[in-house]
Amino acid sequence: MNITLIGYGKMGRALEQIAHERGHKVVQIIEIGEEQKFKSPQFLNSDVAIEFTSPDSADNNFNLCLNAGIRLVSGTTGWSMDIEKYKNLCSKNNTAFFYAPNFSIGVNILFEINRKLAELLKSFPDYNASIEETHHIHKLDKPSGTAIAIANDIIKQNAKYTDWKNEKKEDANILAVKSVREGEIIGQHTVKWENEIDNIKIEHTAKNRKGFTLGAMLAAEFIKNKTGVFTMKDLLNI
Repeated sequence: MNITLIGYGKMGRALEQIAHERGHKVVQIIEIGEEQKFKSPQFLNSDVAIEFTSPDSADNNFNLCLNAGIRLVSGTTGWSMDIEKYKNLCSKNNTAFFYAPNFSIGVNILFEINRKLAELLKSFPDYNASIEETHHIHKLDKPSGTAIAIANDIIKQNAKYTDWKNEKKEDANILAVKSVREGEIIGQHTVKWENEIDNIKIEHTAKNRKGFTLGAMLAAEFIKNKTGVFTMKDLLNI
């Protein structure tokens, strides 16, 4: 495949390496302030664009890709997804959009376990849930997109919780999400349910970025000839 990388930080450079390892070609790299490259022949002849940037620039990047008919994989977190808008753009331009708050296969299995655990405990309201996420000091968004996805899934599956907050909370119906920024930690997410009798805890720790880059590349390969909006559930057949 011919691939455009939008954003060339740590993830962008790691994606470039794994693309070459899997026999693909990075034909264009677009960084902040380089919007003119969205009109370049290299970009317009790309099979897929992979985007890891910031919440402020994400929507504009999505529009430029999808309106050009370029299939797009995005791992940018911290933005509000207007999924219907992107479904319409994909249908109109015969293209595809793949979004995930986390491309790690392990994390997406954690998502499934988290949903099931929240559902099982809805009959036991004495259990209180909490979430803690820890990342490197360079990560700007709080909480992480992964933690937000975990929190929203708990709210959907367990009627005890109506909302989440990224702080300590007084209301028993608000789910607390604690964010820690420390050193060069790649990413750790912990979900704990606790009552006066015991604790139940599920946790995922990333040892390196390989899980994220492999998942994003698998997503790019997955949507190469598809039309529509897809997630890791589609890729993993969950």
